[in-house]
Parts: sequence; structure tokens; C-alpha cells
Amino acid sequence: MKKIISFVFVMLFCYTYAQQTGQLRKVATVGFMNVENLFDTIPSADYIDGTLDVHNPAFHRSVPIDSLKYLETTEDYRGEWSNEALIGKKVIRHQILADDFTANSSKNWNSKNYNHKLGNLAKVISELGAKYTNTAPVIVGLIEVENRQVIEDLIKQPALAKYDYGIIHYNSFDARGIDVALIYQKRRFTPTNSLKKEIKIYNEEKRSYTRGVLTVTGFLDNEKVAFFMNHWPSRSGGEARSLPKRNAAAVVLKQQMDSVRLADPTTKLFAMGDFNDDPISSSLKNYLKTALTPKDLSPETPYLNLMYPLFKKGVASLAYQDAPNLFDQIIVSGNVIADKVGQDYSVYKTEIYAPAYLINREGNWKGYPLRSWNGDKYTGGYSDHFPAFVVLQREVK
Repeated sequence: MKKIISFVFVMLFCYTYAQQTGQLRKVATVGFMNVENLFDTIPSADYIDGTLDVHNPAFHRSVPIDSLKYLETTEDYRGEWSNEALIGKKVIRHQILADDFTANSSKNWNSKNYNHKLGNLAKVISELGAKYTNTAPVIVGLIEVENRQVIEDLIKQPALAKYDYGIIHYNSFDARGIDVALIYQKRRFTPTNSLKKEIKIYNEEKRSYTRGVLTVTGFLDNEKVAFFMNHWPSRSGGEARSLPKRNAAAVVLKQQMDSVRLADPTTKLFAMGDFNDDPISSSLKNYLKTALTPKDLSPETPYLNLMYPLFKKGVASLAYQDAPNLFDQIIVSGNVIADKVGQDYSVYKTEIYAPAYLINREGNWKGYPLRSWNGDKYTGGYSDHFPAFVVLQREVK
């Protein structure tokens, strides 16, 4: 009997009433958050086992540095780090930040602070879209996670544990050792395929390593969807100088989105993440070919940037070098846009989530996101980015 009551209670949270018509609608939130260097307290390195299938997550995994002596290696590898180049090899790759997030480092990163940060992040994530859906988001992208373990620790937090989230994560070749990932409510989203597409950027024949595009396809409440998680190269060295790197990332993302759309034009596409560019930047407009308004959608510009209306109003998701920016964006295929609610999911609301407790209220950083790090000091805050989300709705059949 308790199980039946619990099931009914959970299902009620999947629906909402439209205030104007009193019509019952099914709703779902898709969102993401830059979790600002979510590292555990154990120094680790990447172990790459190229004798496995490169699509197997065990091909490239994060392991404690103390465990490396027990792992078989074939050579002291000094070539390019890529899936193709590492076939047949068993090698180790050390991360730049491996020793920074430990109790013995200048950050004094201990279990108490780590668990506090996990609780903070879980609280924010659980609230994304809840104003409209009365429940936690179905799909959540994560940016700046160290490894799968920190994601497992995150979804076990009380604010998230009851939603039974699954994890999709691949280690990247990013030099800092940070990745993107996706968590999803298992009862509402069924993944059918996932992959990490590397973004290969070269500067005078030397490769610059960054996060790949995580592509996940599946069914959201029985509707075919695809999600593309991004964390594009930063503006380090200046916006203009670093722009070619983000242009390269845009090309890879467009190839992934076009490939899924070509295979099945009915699939609803959601690209999201920290693009390190604004909606009007060249990488998004000219390389990803995004439309800024629904009337701009066309066969040549099939993807709509949902954040442009917010950008025009001056909404920001972070402040970079004292200038507000809207780097955190959600881009969708045209078939997610509708003039009225129908039997398939369409966009209802798009927001940057910035409640008062996520905003710094004092000092030099007043008005900025209340970040969790100020240099080597853990502030007890949340992130240097505000999260973003889109609420989808459809008629109840």
C-alpha cells in the first residue's frame, strides 16, 4: 500500500495545471550547472587501457595515484592523447590539478568542505524549474566534474537521492582533469546511446586539450530526444585570440547535432553548457549557425538559441573580467518550439536560475555569483556561474 501511495505522489509531481485553462499538462525540466571544480579529496590520474573498446568507459578512467603502481603499463607515452592514438596501449596521464584538491594542499580541501559543497550543489540542482514543476529536473548537465565518483557522491545527497538519478560520464583529455556529464531520472528518461566526441585543436602542430562534446540520445517520457553537453575552451589569452578554439568546438557540436537530426528529423535536440561566448558571438552565430528568434529558423539555421531574449534584457550567468556575460546557454532544434501546447513536448519557460542566496551581496564581488572558491580559499558558496534550465510542457493525452 505504501508503494502505491508513493507512486501516485511521485506521478502527481510530473504534472501541472495551466492557470488560464485549468488544463492538466505534463512538464519536465532540462537544465545544467557549472559546479566549479567539483573534485574529491583523493589525488588521482587518468589510466588509459587502449586494449579495450574505446567506447567502453573503462578505456579511460580516473584512479587514485596510490593505485598506479598496481596497474600494468606498456610505455611512458609522450605522444598525442587521443582515442585513436592510444589503441593497444596501457598508459597513465597525470592531471595538472591532481594535488591541488587535497587536505595537504594550500586549498586544505578536506572531507568536511567536500561534503558541504556537495550539499550546496544538490540543493541548487533540486530547485531547477521546481517553481513550475514542483519537482527536481529530469535531465541535468554537469560541468567541471573531476570523475564519476564525485557525480555518484552528488546524486546520493538527500536533496537528490529520492529521484534515482542515473549517470552518463566519460573522462576527457582536458589538461585540468575536468569533464562534462549528464544525470537523469531513470523513471522518465531512457538512454539509448552515448558518446564523447573529441575537439581537436592545434596551435603550430601542438594540440590544445579541452573537453569533448558529450552526446546522449534516448527517450524522455517516450519522446525521442538528444542532449549535447558542452564546455568550450575559455577566453584565456583574450577573446579574439582564443576565438578559433571555440569556433572549432562549434564545428564539432554542429556535426554531432546535424548527424542526429539527419538520422531522424523528429528527434528533439538540446545543446547546452558553458560556451565561453555570448549568444551573438561568431562561434554560435556563424559556426553553429544558431537562430536568435523563431522567425529566423530555416534549413540553413535549424537551431534556436533560447538565451538570446534574456541576453537582450541584460541577463547574465557570470561576470568575466568585470563584464557581465551570458555564457551558459541552451540551444534547441526548431521542433521544440510551438505556438501552443500540443501532444509533444515544447518549450514553456527558459531561465537563468539566480535566487538571492546564489548572489554575492557584499565586497568587491557584489552582484556576482556566490562562488565556492576565492583563490585557494573555500568560501562555502556555490559556483562562479548561475545554472540554466528550460521547462518543457505537453498536453496530457
